[in-house]
Amino acid sequence: MRAVFVTRHGGPEVLEVRELPDPSPKAGEVRIRVRAAGLNFAELMGRMGLYPDAPKPPCVLGYEVAGVVDAVGPGVASPSVGDRVFALVDFGGHAEVVCVPGAAAAPIPEGASFEEAAAMPVNYATAWLMLFRTASVRPGERVLVHMAAGGVGIAALQLLGTVPDAVVFGTASASKHEAIRAEGCTHPIDYRTRDYAVEVRTALGGDGLDVVLDPLGGADWRKGYELLRPGGRLVAYGFANAASGERRSLLHAVAQFARIPRFSPLRLQGENRAVAGFHLGHLLRRPELVRGALSELVALWRERKIRPRVDSTFAFARAADAHRHMHERKNVGKVVLVP
Repeated sequence: MRAVFVTRHGGPEVLEVRELPDPSPKAGEVRIRVRAAGLNFAELMGRMGLYPDAPKPPCVLGYEVAGVVDAVGPGVASPSVGDRVFALVDFGGHAEVVCVPGAAAAPIPEGASFEEAAAMPVNYATAWLMLFRTASVRPGERVLVHMAAGGVGIAALQLLGTVPDAVVFGTASASKHEAIRAEGCTHPIDYRTRDYAVEVRTALGGDGLDVVLDPLGGADWRKGYELLRPGGRLVAYGFANAASGERRSLLHAVAQFARIPRFSPLRLQGENRAVAGFHLGHLLRRPELVRGALSELVALWRERKIRPRVDSTFAFARAADAHRHMHERKNVGKVVLVP
């Protein structure tokens, strides 16, 4: 099989397609012949050397795949050989073949493409669990979604569309506002030319938000916290501000870490606010939560209440171009790699 390797930490040029032997499924596992694999910001940071959980180079990254089951290990009742499935993987997904626990593979709804299915696991499970488990979003609440045109952002907008009377703010460059409005964003904000905190306060007549979904980190965590009204919840789920370009800058990363706010439990009590963290990779240790989220998402997908938005597809040989496309913030929705 072929796989996209990170040969060393660095810019997109360090990516290289290499040949490996096909893996064999162990007891309880299924083997998937990959037709499409999702690309996430975590993989960009892993390539740069800024993602602590990523394996050391040379390595194969990739958290999610979609394809066809072509072999099953002992003890697997379903899925079966020939089934179309998508799955979360603990890295190694940017390859033509992967093995995953049978229980981790979910069926692709009839009529959906492999590319759409590859856009589902990470983005939609992250958004669903943050919104409906961590933040417990209720009807009529006000939510700020940062990076609203990205994969998780689009997923969050679509899922908030299932919450009655939700008021949704989203940060994105002006060229993406039409797209995020179409996905359910009530108030798009051009973060490049406007202070999103001022825009939110103005729109709400000086009042605050109920929920902030923040993958930015650093000073933005403080800014988002200050936007919460009593009962509000800040969910931190990334640190995009630590990446200043295609290559790692330790000086920039350290500066961003220095700007992380400290939250006192006494202050949280007095202000009736909550701060929570979310990391889907670490939640794989609670597979029942992830399986439950994927089951809910498949049901919504079949009911056409959500539909993964694929921005673009790149062949494995053009993986470097895919990484650059995301670094330059050109995508609206998911970037997908195809063998």
